[in-house]
Amino acid sequence: MKHTLSISWHGLSLQLDLDGALYWPEERLLVAADLHLEKGTSYASSAGRLLPPYDSAHTVARLERLVESYRPLRVVALGDSFHDRRGAARLDGDVAERIRRLSDRVDWIWIHGNHDPKPPQQLGGRGAVEIAIGPLVFRHDAHEDRQSEGGEVIGHYHPVASVSTRGRSFRRRCFAIGRSRLLLPAFGAYAGGLNVREAAIRRLLDAEARVALLGRDRLHLFPLHAALPDATLPVSVSGE
Repeated sequence: MKHTLSISWHGLSLQLDLDGALYWPEERLLVAADLHLEKGTSYASSAGRLLPPYDSAHTVARLERLVESYRPLRVVALGDSFHDRRGAARLDGDVAERIRRLSDRVDWIWIHGNHDPKPPQQLGGRGAVEIAIGPLVFRHDAHEDRQSEGGEVIGHYHPVASVSTRGRSFRRRCFAIGRSRLLLPAFGAYAGGLNVREAAIRRLLDAEARVALLGRDRLHLFPLHAALPDATLPVSVSGE
């Protein structure tokens, strides 16, 4: 089983992980976007919708596995790490302590998102609007007027791709890879998704863009134009 997909992007060798994270071996850098921690408790308190309050523990457990596997020197949480501004305060004590252990272990950077514009000081790490390393800039949302020759790694859009093959249809999280932008899938357990064929994502990518779909046991790489709009999918669709 192939749990990572290696790509060459802006002259760099990057690894896309089946869990939805990006790893840059040369820099020993691990990146995950849109954790949306405490989305379950946010829905319960504001919308009256009761969801099992275990999304944060599940999301942090996946982060722990990735840190243990890759042994990064730096971790970038690419914005919207918490579903709302009070999310960090609602964390279960054990989950909060696990996050602190991770942030003590590596250089942990909380990129500011639209859901959480201020980093949670009590959980360690440091905040930043963006961070530039070599030819890449890591930020939450795209700069549409950017003039840089380098690459922009962003979250925010929660890309998903819909495909149909061998009589079955799938709608799952994905990476969207353009010439100048690399969109990461949402990492959070309860985070939703926006189809890569929607205008909000298409306008950020070029005609040669590709999609790396998170499959059951491997990533599947195909051209963006091969993805289907949600409206064309059959009624029976397997998962996200």
